[in-house]
Amino acid sequence: MRLLCTNDDGILAHGLDCLVKSAEMLGDVTVVAPDREQSATSHSLTLHHPIRPVARGEKRWQVDGTPTDCVMLAIEALMPERPDFVLSGINHGQNMGEDVLYSGTVAAAMEGVTLGVPAIAMSFAGGELKADPALLTDQIPAVAALLKHLTTLSMPSDTLLNVNMPARPAADIRGVRLTRLGRRVYSESLMKMQDPRKREIYWIGGGSASWSGAADSDFRAVEDGFISVTPLTLDLTHLRMLDEAKLWWSEP
Repeated sequence: MRLLCTNDDGILAHGLDCLVKSAEMLGDVTVVAPDREQSATSHSLTLHHPIRPVARGEKRWQVDGTPTDCVMLAIEALMPERPDFVLSGINHGQNMGEDVLYSGTVAAAMEGVTLGVPAIAMSFAGGELKADPALLTDQIPAVAALLKHLTTLSMPSDTLLNVNMPARPAADIRGVRLTRLGRRVYSESLMKMQDPRKREIYWIGGGSASWSGAADSDFRAVEDGFISVTPLTLDLTHLRMLDEAKLWWSEP
């Protein structure tokens, strides 16, 4: 297989290195990733200045742009042949519930699907990898085995897989669950501060998150020690509401 690996934590991220080592067990790997962290950039494109790919070795490129830029550039310019799969991650931190709306990791996989290439986004629920990077390194064989299976599946053309891995030793992972998105609510995520000149500023981030969801939700699976696999579709239409439209909508 021809595999494109990217991420939103930057080309030097430990999670990307683990993903590449897992992917190399399956086929030929090309890496095109941002030159710096691009977390929470969602599906943004760089439109107001050119982007520049810089070679960092054979089939390795860093890009001064977003994860979406990287996938578009790789597929349409840098790779001599289209990849069979786009693999995005492994993100330093989970991407569950509403996280998928903000995540650059998930957006990179979405861009692959948009361009007609099947894609998988992978995230690791233990965000503090600097404290114990071996926790993710030890999961490389499990990641490779999971990818080997997932890349054999026949998926709808508008669908990607969102994978979240629990922050525990590989030997303690209990298995894999097919899940749906949970719900996440952040509290106190906006901090009011002052800059050195005493001007009022706000810092987005931090706070606390509360989770809810059914027994088959992604966060419950990860909490219970399972790898969560959630199929996501690009079609955001609320089909049930559309089907029930006759109850509340009439043509003007």
